[in-house]
Amino acid sequence: MPTYGYECKSCGYTFDVFQSMKDDPIKECPECKKSVRRLINGGTGIIFKGSGFYATDKSSSSACESCPNSASNSASSQAACAKAAGS
Repeated sequence: MPTYGYECKSCGYTFDVFQSMKDDPIKECPECKKSVRRLINGGTGIIFKGSGFYATDKSSSSACESCPNSASNSASSQAACAKAAGS
């Protein structure tokens, strides 16, 4: 279920509610009982799995030495790696 953030228009109280997408938005502040507005949340982070998605990766041929797929060090894997690295 998504988490929706709300902010009271009157008192400024902010709160999160776990709601189904089918549920109607909350209209009343739990603190002062006045109207609220739904906030736009950032949602969840994206998780990339597998090789090549790390912030520390570089596009250089030296990065291929630590690549688990190039353990065989065959000529074809080295050529493919060099082509991908742009060298």
